Amino acid sequence: MFRPIASATTFALVSVLAVAAAAVPASAAVICNRFCDGRNAALSPTDRQPLPAATVWGRRITLHLNDTDAMGWASIDSGDATDRVWLDRSFDSGRTWAANANLGDTAIPAGQRTTRTLMYNNDDWAGRGVGALRACGKAGNRPEIACTTWARTTWNAGERRTAAATGLMMFYNQNIGLFNTTGWWNSANALTAIIDNIRLTGMASYSYAISTTFSRHGSFNNEYLDDTGWWAMAWIGAYDLTRETRYLDMARSGAAHMFAYWDNVCGGGIWWRTDRTYKAAIANTLYLQVNAALHNRIPGDTVYLQRAQASWAWIQQTGMINSSNLVNDGISLSTCRNNNGTIWSYNQGVPLAGLVELNRANGDAALLTKARAMANASSTTNLLHSNAILRDPCEGGSCGADGVSFKGIYVRDLAVLNNALPDRPFTTYLRRQADRAYAADRTPLDLYGMRWNGPVDSTDAARQQSALDLMNAAS
Repeated sequence: MFRPIASATTFALVSVLAVAAAAVPASAAVICNRFCDGRNAALSPTDRQPLPAATVWGRRITLHLNDTDAMGWASIDSGDATDRVWLDRSFDSGRTWAANANLGDTAIPAGQRTTRTLMYNNDDWAGRGVGALRACGKAGNRPEIACTTWARTTWNAGERRTAAATGLMMFYNQNIGLFNTTGWWNSANALTAIIDNIRLTGMASYSYAISTTFSRHGSFNNEYLDDTGWWAMAWIGAYDLTRETRYLDMARSGAAHMFAYWDNVCGGGIWWRTDRTYKAAIANTLYLQVNAALHNRIPGDTVYLQRAQASWAWIQQTGMINSSNLVNDGISLSTCRNNNGTIWSYNQGVPLAGLVELNRANGDAALLTKARAMANASSTTNLLHSNAILRDPCEGGSCGADGVSFKGIYVRDLAVLNNALPDRPFTTYLRRQADRAYAADRTPLDLYGMRWNGPVDSTDAARQQSALDLMNAAS
């Protein structure tokens, strides 16, 4: 269900006036991590140059990274005296950098043709700023400026799962506890992807996002019942990771809100929204997953189990799982049957995880048999694949703010099923998706676009959440 509702170039050549307007030099605060800003680049134990040099008037401007100390510097070559070089630093994936522009600005000395800046930190660990660097420079007698694209050190990004998590955290807004560039329900899924990454990799650097998000909002329930379900699952994941009961209590609050919108219209099911106009697959499969998961975490429970079993019985009764074992968008209220709506990837994924939880709750092996059949169908259908790589129907046009999150949810939940089956039948499929996205749909900053077949269209938190879910799933 949809809510109403930078390209990766080798270098950027812009006028001095445009850069000055976007990045007015300011006295950036000195950041200290292992070392403080302003360290001599001669002391770097490593020199990695992750990007092609930017060029302007025959000058070459290069970004150098010191992965050991999580610092970087810039150099200019083939220049003349008075040519200048500096670093820009951004804490929001390169969208803004005014407060950290022109770091180490230095000129080529008389009689020389090259110079470099001092080293500056990639991140602000004390301030939880997840950063990126770029090198910029200009000829002394010309106004044009050339900059590399943005890149970062391998700190908290040593392999593709942690690199994708670090990319996602570049969008995290500590002030509101959500992810910039995306919406409320997408942020729930982004937080879930971060929680899964912590669990899978053991890298706890971003665990602060869990408590920060929790503390910024008194409630995670709203008029969309699937939104409530996404947040409930995020807090169940937080509980599993931390064992803090406040997160489980919040998930129970979400489950109660969802249950309030279960009624006898069409024999059961919950509404998609509180205005009671549509019964969608996504809200109901999330209801199944949330209730089964709560039962599995609350000793002695019978209520959540009964609700989960009633939900699964109703989902089967409606025929929203069609004869091809694919899930359509919801039901028609006039017939109380499958509405033959669009086949979205996430509608195929959520019931898989829900059935795994329900099987864990009641031991019914038939649930995993059904889930396997559904996963076989969804992982092979041409409705959701191009050249064997997952794609949603909206990718031929615009997926808006919602559709870019769908595929990540699908592979996350397919991995839940895969891990519950002894033969791990979907491992090859998941790794194929991850390998393709990593090779074809990734920027030098480890940010991903929408189309895993590539190339990168644009980057934002929802696209990155999907990619992080994928890298987690393929581990």
